[in-house]
Amino acid sequence: MTAKIKCLAIQSVSYGKYRVLLFIGFFLLITCGICCTSLKRLAYEGFWRDSWQHPEQVVHALEIQAGQYIADLGSGSGYFTFRFADAVGPAGKVYAVDVDPGMNKYVEKQTGKSGHQHIEVVQAQYHDPLIPGDGVDLIFTCNTYHHLKDRVTYFTQAQKYLRPGGRVAIIDFNGKGWFFKIFRHFTASEVIKKEMALAGYHLQREFSFLTQQHFLVFSQGKE
Repeated sequence: MTAKIKCLAIQSVSYGKYRVLLFIGFFLLITCGICCTSLKRLAYEGFWRDSWQHPEQVVHALEIQAGQYIADLGSGSGYFTFRFADAVGPAGKVYAVDVDPGMNKYVEKQTGKSGHQHIEVVQAQYHDPLIPGDGVDLIFTCNTYHHLKDRVTYFTQAQKYLRPGGRVAIIDFNGKGWFFKIFRHFTASEVIKKEMALAGYHLQREFSFLTQQHFLVFSQGKE
């Protein structure tokens, strides 16, 4: 191997390491909340999300009715919030619930632009979603479950926010792929089912059309 080829090989390896370090640094900035809102939005929404999230199919599967009240728990940049607002119509209500003030400000701004007056942004606490009003028909959470602490207690207490017959829909990453396995950004479906049973719910529906995520719907009480 000539000196020039050796040099190019070293440069190639160094560049590869640089790219890995850059990616890790970028990810850590996002997860630590240091980045600006735009980068956080990218972290929440991902690349080409519609192609694997199938948001319209998710909303359809939930059989949302006009006039219903929904809490979008961990709403982030409002990816599902505005879709739910369209589904429930002006007679309904959608609470965009998140602990991140920057994301909440972004959703408030977008709400003003879109004219969705039946969206209300809620600054939640880590241990309590603080959903206002007299209850909701659906608590929905997507890619947030694995971030919650003491989930059994969290969802046990969350029952006070549900109307009679209310449901909890949980979508979370299933751990397929190296990224999720390394950074532990997923929850096994068996764990979700066990924890929700301990919190006082039973599994109502399980959908399998999302390749990267579990999609589970729970009702209150035992079967």
